Amino acid sequence: MPELPEVETVTRGLARVLTGRRIRRVELRRDGLRFPFPEGFAARLEGSLITGLSRRAKYILVNLDSSLCLLIHLGMTGRFTVLGDTALGHGEFYYKSETAKTGSGAHDHVVFTLDDGARVIYTDPRRFGIMDLLLESEMTTHKLLKDIGVEPLGNALSSSYLAKKFHRKSAPLKAALLDQQIIAGLGNIYVSEALHRTGLSPKRKAGSLVRRKAVDPRLDELVRNVRNILNEAILAGGSTLQDFAGSDGVEGTYQQRFAVYDREGEPCQKSGCGGTIRRIVQSGRSSFYCPTCQK
Repeated sequence: MPELPEVETVTRGLARVLTGRRIRRVELRRDGLRFPFPEGFAARLEGSLITGLSRRAKYILVNLDSSLCLLIHLGMTGRFTVLGDTALGHGEFYYKSETAKTGSGAHDHVVFTLDDGARVIYTDPRRFGIMDLLLESEMTTHKLLKDIGVEPLGNALSSSYLAKKFHRKSAPLKAALLDQQIIAGLGNIYVSEALHRTGLSPKRKAGSLVRRKAVDPRLDELVRNVRNILNEAILAGGSTLQDFAGSDGVEGTYQQRFAVYDREGEPCQKSGCGGTIRRIVQSGRSSFYCPTCQK
């Protein structure tokens, strides 16, 4: 499933193509994705001018001049491809076939045609993605957005904020960091990497970093590492483990820099550690860590 850096990569790529363009036509090739499309979905979008794009957690938000906002979640296998001569260049489908250049593949579910002739095609083999419409005034009250925590790339994420959220919390540290009501958009891969860089075990209790009025100084380091790793991954275009690619068809490369994720049985890369990366399962997800240097 695409995580925050991948969603940010897609958002930035689409922004270069969509901002300032008018939606001429919306073609829906099914009744919905994970959920049915809102009533009148295509008609409410057609004719709208796109004023900007942003990301909230793992949601892409497309703002329109009609005061509506198109909310998009990529689910597990969703991706956009841009076809046409645009600022992104000519897009290419990941699914190689004769229909790829026409956008008529079996998994091409939504096609947006812009006023410059470019087509933006949403492809989703497993159909776990989401598209919804909301008013801009509903950004903090919409059912999918209202309970989301702070953005990890913003100033609201700090050691003092985590100390308040982790106080007396018995959940494992990794589970606490993955709680979307605490931090928005953090996912399995980048939490594993940040914990390793900080030297914290994913198994330790989150509350163990906060004792009475004392806060473990590694919370400051953890916040810094979360932010740095996410920014590094964004610059690398995200991580491609299976089929992720940006809207220009280019795959991410950050997986080449993983220190622990998907490296079970390999030696720890930290200088002087000598440990071996281990894999455990927490809440149904794989956690990769070094038991020697992560305490």
